[in-house]
Amino acid sequence: MRIRSLAVSAMAIALVTTGFSSTPATAAPSAGAFISNGDRVHVSSTPPRTASAHAWWIKVSGPGTKAKVTIWLQTKTKNGKWRSVAKGSKTVKPGGGSSRRANARKTCANAQKTQWRTMIDVDIIGVNDTPEKAYTAAVTVKCGL
Repeated sequence: MRIRSLAVSAMAIALVTTGFSSTPATAAPSAGAFISNGDRVHVSSTPPRTASAHAWWIKVSGPGTKAKVTIWLQTKTKNGKWRSVAKGSKTVKPGGGSSRRANARKTCANAQKTQWRTMIDVDIIGVNDTPEKAYTAAVTVKCGL
């Protein structure tokens, strides 16, 4: 027991003399489990004619009660890469529905068939979560840029 105490004391002295604190930083709790979700890009039913999509989150477990949900509308370019053309975000409680989701819209310039998808990021407020993003399936919609 004495050896352990000395080792801890020596470590504390080394931390203090090098300018580091021996008090551990308080880390935010982990986000637990949650699901990032969104609907497919579609032409909005309300004018003007726009490509539109929604994103939300569903809590499975963990301490978070609200999250900043960000959604990007993306189109596929001629060289096959995805390009973000619109973004929306909103801080919401879990569950989805009209008041618990973020929306992104992009006005259609014409009715040309274009491939669309969304990229979704959910950041639980006050807790650590991972940087992964969710993507919806690509769809072809008559809404060109």
